[in-house]
Amino acid sequence: MAKHETPLLDQLESGPWPSFVSDIKQEAEARAKNEKGVEYQIPVDVCEDLLGVLELSFKHGRTHWKHGGIVGVFGYGGGVIGRYCDQPEMFPGVAHFHTMRVNQPGGKFYTTKFLRDLCNVWDMRGSGLTNMHGSTGDIILLGTTTPQLEEIFFELTHTYNTDLGGSGSNLRTPADCVGEARCEWSCYDTQDLCYNLTQEYQDELHRPAFPYKFKFKFDGCPNCCVASIARADISFIGTWRDDIPVDQEAVAAYVGGELAPNGGAHAGRDWGPFDIKKEVVDLCPTNCIQYADGKLTIDSKECTRCMHCIAVMPRALRIGNDRGLSILVGAKAPILDGAQMGSLLVPFIKVEEPYDEIKEVIENIWDWWMEEGKNRERLGELMKRQGFQRLLEACNLKPDPRMVQEPRTNPYIFWKEDEVPGGFQRDIKEFRKHHLR
Repeated sequence: MAKHETPLLDQLESGPWPSFVSDIKQEAEARAKNEKGVEYQIPVDVCEDLLGVLELSFKHGRTHWKHGGIVGVFGYGGGVIGRYCDQPEMFPGVAHFHTMRVNQPGGKFYTTKFLRDLCNVWDMRGSGLTNMHGSTGDIILLGTTTPQLEEIFFELTHTYNTDLGGSGSNLRTPADCVGEARCEWSCYDTQDLCYNLTQEYQDELHRPAFPYKFKFKFDGCPNCCVASIARADISFIGTWRDDIPVDQEAVAAYVGGELAPNGGAHAGRDWGPFDIKKEVVDLCPTNCIQYADGKLTIDSKECTRCMHCIAVMPRALRIGNDRGLSILVGAKAPILDGAQMGSLLVPFIKVEEPYDEIKEVIENIWDWWMEEGKNRERLGELMKRQGFQRLLEACNLKPDPRMVQEPRTNPYIFWKEDEVPGGFQRDIKEFRKHHLR
């Protein structure tokens, strides 16, 4: 019989989707039976009490977790999120319920042995509950007590050759897509760049000294599988600057029905005969694709690398050969201000070891943000407050037309009077006088 009645939580199991409540109940039952004979180092009823405190929170309409002070491992200011229950007498199993963030491997490639070993450590020294790669990217180990933090840290670093991730006002754990390891569209080695910068900036990762959190994310191509453009203070998105190679014979095979579009993946839907005008030409966001007389042509100057045409006809179209990455900055979820997508800072840069050019951009941004950023102000919010021009000056970069999505709608770029000819200024004043009444 369950230790706590949980009628409100039970409703969450009634829908068609898997429920975290069921997962916690399953772990609670396994710990109670202890069929593996694990020597638990934290209270056996931790999962039962977790359900109880969550039910109470639902009932009262407020949280029963409190911060309660800083907790961590020696020498690190991040990697552990302290969590205490404000009803320790009622729920002693979760009086302490600290979360640990563990640095995930590049591309999230694991051996089954590593996963089993990690679970064994957490079964003994934690709640047994994990969150494998939420929005943080890290391996999340949910719920342990203060005395176990150093023990877990020692095992992770000394036995399993891994490290804690980032938490607090520091560099968060860098995350990347599978890149060239498995993806034919990757424009650079995401795993190598991610690993290199993770090693380079260990101090920034483990010892919080920033105004607020800061995220790197690495996407090998504009498909943006890591969603860096929406979540990262600095996004590294693979791109190319030459033409998209076109195999006209393969184009004809798609049009003739010999090759299935979208790599044969239709998500269970029969699209009927392939219509290249409907499914490719008309869907190009910049109208840079033409199909006439059986030939497909692409105006590369107008191409924004959206990847749609390549994804629909992967045998006919490929990414270009002059590859590198674009650097975008300032993306974030709502914090002080609303959600914000990344803004283009560096249109193209080659990705070559030891990545000094990329590191120079990063460190210039940090110097400006740490000098000018307010407490709990993300980079994107500082950009909005002071203007994109200030960021360009801090990075020693000149304005580029590719930084502006549409004329007169981008709030970041402001021309200084001494940067443009006087005649140009007069023309602008005359235009405003006669046309902007």
